Amino acid sequence: MGDKDISNKVLVVIAGPTGSGKTEVAIDVAKHFQSEIVSADSRQVYKELCIGVNRPTEDQLATVPHHLIGYTSIMDPYSAGHYTTDALNVIYALFARHEVVVLSGGTGLYLKSIIEGFDAMPEVPEEVTKRWTSIWEKSGLQPLLDALKELDPDYLAIVDQDNHSRLIRAVAVSDYTGRPFSSYRKGVRSDRFFRVVPVVLDVPRKDLYARLDQRVLQMMEQGWLKEVESIYPHRNLRALQTVGYTELFEVIDKKLTLEEAIPKIQQATRNYAKRQITWFRNQGKWNWIVPPGADEILKLIDLTRPLKE
Repeated sequence: MGDKDISNKVLVVIAGPTGSGKTEVAIDVAKHFQSEIVSADSRQVYKELCIGVNRPTEDQLATVPHHLIGYTSIMDPYSAGHYTTDALNVIYALFARHEVVVLSGGTGLYLKSIIEGFDAMPEVPEEVTKRWTSIWEKSGLQPLLDALKELDPDYLAIVDQDNHSRLIRAVAVSDYTGRPFSSYRKGVRSDRFFRVVPVVLDVPRKDLYARLDQRVLQMMEQGWLKEVESIYPHRNLRALQTVGYTELFEVIDKKLTLEEAIPKIQQATRNYAKRQITWFRNQGKWNWIVPPGADEILKLIDLTRPLKE
């Protein structure tokens, strides 16, 4: 499909923090257009993770075709760069048979890569990343900060210095390539020849937090601990260093009781949602809609959709 062929196509982006009801709204919009949904969730992409990442139910997946859910394994490294290539391939293929396609998820970097493009980062050998990760595990953040001060002081000045993942990534890229990590962050928008309708679901904070606390309890009832036990041998994989799984690994290791872990998971989940909301407030131009909001989204599509020649 050429660029001209998709100038009248619309990508409806339904974003928001975890627990905001994105799945339900995305299904409503996709059903209206008899279309399909592409996931933008960095945890639901793994086939081994289900309960703890709140994957759509089997009924929901059967209602509307979903893509990039349970797509790859935790055993295979999967980056935002991989996602961008895979998601765009799916989106272009869907545009061949749909006027409107829905992109739904809460992973900001994934969403940004599709809407605006993604800086081309060099692939770094896994052993380099592992070496810097090991340094962090043994000695904390300071060696990373010291290395970044020498390798890329410009990025050190703007990075969240408490975010070990970003520090490790920046140091590993700078170390391996001999060029500052910031030199690859051009911030140049890629051409997107389809139209984008970007929506964030805006749930009152108090309601969202209450919903998340309840959802953690429901996940435990659904057998989340058994799911974590099944992947425990791989607990050190980067894909599993994520909310809820790390706390439940500590339960298995008897570092925490389940009664201690549950409020920790609830707090970590609320913190994660707060970070997502902050990201959406600071990144891009979004239409903030209180869910369910499907009717409001349909009006936005009618207003922004270009006329056919």
